[in-house]
Amino acid sequence: MIKNKEKIKVIVAMSGGVDSSVAAALLNRAGFNVVGVFMKFWVNPQNRCCSPEAQERARRVAAKLKIPFYVFNFEKEFKKRIVDYFLREYKAGRTPNPCIVCNKEIKFGLLLEKALSLGVDRIATGHYARIVRHSMSNKLLMAKDKKKDQSYFLWQLNQKQLSRVLFPLANYTKPEVRKMAEKFDLPNYATPDSQEICFVPNTVNDFLAKHIKQKKGEIVNVNGRVLGEHNGLEFYTIGQRRGIGLSGGPYWVADKDLDKNVLIVTKKEKDLLKKKLTFKNANWISGVETRFPIKVKAKIRYRSNLVSAALSKNKVIFDKPQRAITPGQSAVFYSGRELLGGGTIDKIL
Repeated sequence: MIKNKEKIKVIVAMSGGVDSSVAAALLNRAGFNVVGVFMKFWVNPQNRCCSPEAQERARRVAAKLKIPFYVFNFEKEFKKRIVDYFLREYKAGRTPNPCIVCNKEIKFGLLLEKALSLGVDRIATGHYARIVRHSMSNKLLMAKDKKKDQSYFLWQLNQKQLSRVLFPLANYTKPEVRKMAEKFDLPNYATPDSQEICFVPNTVNDFLAKHIKQKKGEIVNVNGRVLGEHNGLEFYTIGQRRGIGLSGGPYWVADKDLDKNVLIVTKKEKDLLKKKLTFKNANWISGVETRFPIKVKAKIRYRSNLVSAALSKNKVIFDKPQRAITPGQSAVFYSGRELLGGGTIDKIL
């Protein structure tokens, strides 16, 4: 339990959405010395990430709560660390998850660094996740709301970051948060949730087309028979069915041969089922590498179910085959509700 809350200054990352607004309201009501901060990210010609409208909503909430409000400009850093990474991964034929890198580099990286430099004790966000603090370490657990739980996006965090973070929504469900926003009379209580990648104005392919030079190549089936022409491997992802442009389907993207610039498709959806993967860039929340091999529950994308698997140092073997394992995405590992860590999917075996 945190004592002397009124002496603890907390920066709340306020996006203008309901979750971060209620997080600020809860901390404010609990007696913390709360400061609202809106992070200004990369501006592109088609769309403004974290728009002026969102900034104004956050400002109005801060005014309602009678807390100080500031804007931190992270445009250059966001472009370099998130957008450039996003484009670089697609160019390499992988399918990245920029939200995970943004959490590590920006929200719990740059924001925390700036907060500490200003003498602030903690930062808080509207993430649905839970931290359990022990004398020697901090454990990261799934939130109460299983449907909304966002621990998957936080696997790259470390002990130093977790020691300074508060997740006020850990023990609430999304419907409960909505009700609290209305009860607190927050001006954005009915604001819809954001679903897409924040810096992509329309579709991912439209965004990629403006930033990546297309290199066409052959589309072949799993037996090597040429079926047509693709527009660039960057515009396809494993398991994709729509937008391949072939008649006589349905076809699914089964693989990509980067060396030959060939897109491999199949008419048999079962060809997408695989049991093994390797991963890289592993991070273990405890700060200590897990003892291997161990049995875990794993997720290979945010919306996928937790499934049983055997985990070794850089390899996962699932009890049952998984559909459309995708290089560039994250494999994240749990023991019960505790997040152990994760890694970036490298190869499908």
